[in-house]
Amino acid sequence: MPRSSKIGTPLVLVNFKTYLEGTGANALRLAKIAEGVSSETGISIAVAPQLTDIRMIADQVEIPVYAQHVDAVDAGAFTGHILAEAVKDAGATGTLVNHSERRLKLSEIDDIVRRTGSIGLLSVVCTNTAAVSAASAALGPDMVAIEPPELIGTGIAVSKARPEIVTDTVSLIKKIAPQVIVLCGAGITVGEDVKAALKLGTEGVLLASGVVRAKDQRKALMDIATAAAEK
Repeated sequence: MPRSSKIGTPLVLVNFKTYLEGTGANALRLAKIAEGVSSETGISIAVAPQLTDIRMIADQVEIPVYAQHVDAVDAGAFTGHILAEAVKDAGATGTLVNHSERRLKLSEIDDIVRRTGSIGLLSVVCTNTAAVSAASAALGPDMVAIEPPELIGTGIAVSKARPEIVTDTVSLIKKIAPQVIVLCGAGITVGEDVKAALKLGTEGVLLASGVVRAKDQRKALMDIATAAAEK
């Protein structure tokens, strides 16, 4: 069975970044909120905390936990790097790759996608244009998340501000690699943003501050999940 067929869609993937609201005890609290909302709505929700919080969270929740990054290195003398095998051992089921805040070379993306695939770790390659999305999909990741960097953290959803980049990305990827799941990110904040993204053909969303920095994290995530359930 392809690994991508094991991913529940629509998927809501929450990136904790390095926000204090998603660090340490706060990260665990938010992960438990996500687990509760997932259970209540039936929507697949995954979280991407900082590396130092992965094991703690994975040990205490049932929802998928993703790393924010892994490096294109083998086991050995690579001090300070993040080994894919170590992330998996900590309990992660997948990892983000090439986020706009952690850009990589195409050769590194290719290496990471192959490496994670070989050990059963899911890969979510973040991209900034339809063309880059298509090139990334050709590498064989499980998911591609289209995120124009100029909209990240602005609260202006790409699904509304630049719908054409989403539809173009979906069209190209489904022609090249139909098994690759397409997510939409950048500025996704409220349920209406999610509805717009799903109507454009995506199979989920990647978001961060709209939930992590919300005054009421549960309310914000419930709005997102409820909208996804109405698709």
